[in-house]
Amino acid sequence: MLKQENYQQHISARFNEELESLRNQMLEMGGKVEQQLSAALDAMMKMDSGAAELVVSRDREVNQMEMAIDDECASILARRQPTASDLRLVVAIIKVNTDLERIGDEAAKVAKQTVRLSEGGMSPSNFIEIRHIGSRVATMLRNALDAFARLDVNMAVDVVKGDVEVDREYGSAMRSLVTFMMEDPRDIGVILNEMWALRSLERIGDHACNIAEHVVYLVRGLDVRHGRLEELGDQITARD
Repeated sequence: MLKQENYQQHISARFNEELESLRNQMLEMGGKVEQQLSAALDAMMKMDSGAAELVVSRDREVNQMEMAIDDECASILARRQPTASDLRLVVAIIKVNTDLERIGDEAAKVAKQTVRLSEGGMSPSNFIEIRHIGSRVATMLRNALDAFARLDVNMAVDVVKGDVEVDREYGSAMRSLVTFMMEDPRDIGVILNEMWALRSLERIGDHACNIAEHVVYLVRGLDVRHGRLEELGDQITARD
């Protein structure tokens, strides 16, 4: 198994510091995105449009962090020309950085739907589906980031497998909301806003899954995207 210590054994102490700084910046961005998602969900549960608007306004901070990390990655690639595990680390951070920025965007979309819902009235569903799926994807995101911080392949694999359950629950939730619309057409506008929020949460789950897949790539050097996790199962768990 690729250990974290491998990133601390370069001839250049400065290179060690640059890699560690880059990794810490990415994890800091991950923490910021987690806060955005939590705040967006809390605002929706409370129908607090003011808190939702604050989430939207803070999305710029996530975008700025993304650009700073991209710039740092480009600088390291140009100056250090890393190879082997160091190159995988930088490439993984580039990819995770993109997923985190998109999670921030989706959290902002959830907040925007809260503002619209606060103007249109309470949903007849009482946001049960959003509360449940929101909790699931928040846990996926936290575990994916923990897996990256610890280089924990098993935790990353669990996140990838968990995305299947989120997709199943998303489909069930959408069918339930359609039923509400059929029962009372006056609720169509409110339910549509809720559906858009659910769609954003499902996409957050997808991006958390992507982050976990990047962890497997970083540690094992294996690409498990596009359903290849089962195909490569033995190779993922063989070298600990």
